Amino acid sequence: MTTGKMQNRCDAIVKITDEFCAAHLNEEYAALSRRMTAALSHKRPSPLESGQAISWAAGVLYALAQVNFLFDPVQDPHMSATELCELVGVSQSTATSKSRQIWDRLDLVQLDPEWCLPSLLADNPMAWMILVDGLIEDARSLPKEIQEEAFRLGLIPYVP
Repeated sequence: MTTGKMQNRCDAIVKITDEFCAAHLNEEYAALSRRMTAALSHKRPSPLESGQAISWAAGVLYALAQVNFLFDPVQDPHMSATELCELVGVSQSTATSKSRQIWDRLDLVQLDPEWCLPSLLADNPMAWMILVDGLIEDARSLPKEIQEEAFRLGLIPYVP
């Protein structure tokens, strides 16, 4: 797909995710949706080259929902997987299929710090685990100098 066509495809996906997030979620989900769409567009070959924009938008939203536990009733915001799919306007099988492809292409994991909502980062244990002298440590319990170096190296989101 040419650069112009890929940009048009990304714009179409982002338009759907932005509208969905504004109506049903929040700006954090919208920003992550835009970033995830961009990341997928840079893969070679990009999975976004085939399929409908609405299907990919649903897949992006579903993938982020899984990483951030949107489907867990104790979360705020919260919605069920069925509700998300109905509101986007796709079947749940379409959303899960595209989400699965996204998880595979971006090597996502549950609580993935790269795709975690900023408001959840402080409570995300995966964002704070670093390797120190061969041992996995929670950076929040380490001396400030080590925290600062871990932050400088991009290993933790901020110095607590």
